[in-house]
Amino acid sequence: MNISGIMIVLALTGACLGADWRDEFRPQTENWRSLAQELVIHNEAEPEILDPARSKGVLEGRIESALFEGLVLLHPRTLEPVPGVASHWEVSEDRLTYTFHLRPEARWSDGKSVTAMDFVSSWRRVLDPATASSYAAVIDMVVGAEAMRSGKGGEPAIVAHDAQTLVVTLREPCPWFLELCAFHTLLPVRIDSIEKFGTQWNQPGKLISNGPFVLSEWLPRERLVVKRSATYWDRDFVKLESITFLPYEDLETAYKLFRTGQIHWLAAVPPAKLDEVLDMPEFYAAPYFGTYFYRLNVTRPPLDDVRVRRAISLAIDRRQITRHITRAGERPSGALCPPGTWYQPVAGPAFDVAAARAALAEAGYGPGGKTLPTVELLYNSRALHRLIAETVAQQLRQALGIDVVTRNSEWKSYIAAMNRLEFDMVRSAWIGDYGDPDTFFTCFLSGNGNNRTGWANPTYDDLVRRSQTAATLVQRQELLSQAEDLLVNQECPIVCLFHYVAQGLLADTVHGWASNVRDLREWRTVWLER
Repeated sequence: MNISGIMIVLALTGACLGADWRDEFRPQTENWRSLAQELVIHNEAEPEILDPARSKGVLEGRIESALFEGLVLLHPRTLEPVPGVASHWEVSEDRLTYTFHLRPEARWSDGKSVTAMDFVSSWRRVLDPATASSYAAVIDMVVGAEAMRSGKGGEPAIVAHDAQTLVVTLREPCPWFLELCAFHTLLPVRIDSIEKFGTQWNQPGKLISNGPFVLSEWLPRERLVVKRSATYWDRDFVKLESITFLPYEDLETAYKLFRTGQIHWLAAVPPAKLDEVLDMPEFYAAPYFGTYFYRLNVTRPPLDDVRVRRAISLAIDRRQITRHITRAGERPSGALCPPGTWYQPVAGPAFDVAAARAALAEAGYGPGGKTLPTVELLYNSRALHRLIAETVAQQLRQALGIDVVTRNSEWKSYIAAMNRLEFDMVRSAWIGDYGDPDTFFTCFLSGNGNNRTGWANPTYDDLVRRSQTAATLVQRQELLSQAEDLLVNQECPIVCLFHYVAQGLLADTVHGWASNVRDLREWRTVWLER
């Protein structure tokens, strides 16, 4: 076909993706119908916000993936893009123009059709500086997107050709663009509802969504319930009648609920119970495309001195943390990007107390020098984070004489403090949003909404930007290696501790639950059966 003079030569449809991906997620018998399809899960904390354009955390993403559906979905096991609201799409020969064909049967929960214009307006809302989306830069590869999010005006090349046809033009090829079309930031929302209800648009009775479930109940700090949508285009495939998300930050409480059969999934195991669960059939641990690290606020003394930041990173014994605290197979590492892609991460800082003390002395601190001010280490309330923070504080006190005070905060306050740079050091993590190392390195570009360190480095920015358009993986490896070395070994606005494993407890009545390296949940495939 020919649209705007551009010949489309590569077509990707549900048919050419092979057999229906849903077939492996269908019950083999009718036994499941004898059990109430009411899934109850532990979602770790009260969501900061329910708004795809503005949310940041994994726990918010779990809920939003039940309520909304993007142009594509990700296969629950392989994470390959499969049809979502778009039944099929086409890519131009130069890989710059994507044409998505929306399902005419796709509906919002109020019965209105999901149209290409819904995606145009939703993506433009992400790019609008007034929205303050931390993830707006994720679609900088779209022509005009960076100018709009930077407040320079212009029209992004996101066009509704007609009600069922969306055309997106990129300024350079992007191998992970289709994956991004499933990412929570690019999920469609109803702009008319936001305009009508303002900040209350995402509350029960007001939230209009297009996913397999609708928001039924939200009692803060108690529970959030979604129920099967009667208007979802693929509703006959959805087996669950409801999902209850419990926001308990106290893992011990959640663990007791699991052991007594009151919840079906525990998202993490209390550290004190790890030995107890290792031999339980419900326990699982698998590779996870994520990294646990600390952000350092480079705008506050003494962390505004790169030598102090480097000393802190060198003085932390990461192996002690994974051997004696986390103990579930996590890999100690000072590198940001986990293994598992074509990219080979750099060797991060090694545990070296002598080098750490030398760096601190060079900064003028230590015996015969200035006295280091107290440094506060902020973490969100959870026993594991407390144990790690206390261990790191002890290591820094012993190796460098730094008085580190630890402070915990509930999820919402913790996120707010991190966003406002109201911390010295803060517990952080990053889980890959798509299957390319770029997802880790773009976070720390100057001015990126997810940077949250106060650090900006033009050399780093240039290396990451050049890697995005490099012609070969060899070239990308060289550029990203330089960028990562600058980030974790030289400038140290972050201190990486280890690469995650996904671990938790899953009831044996849960079926259709696929494991993947990003621990993403596809709720429409899940059902309960004895």
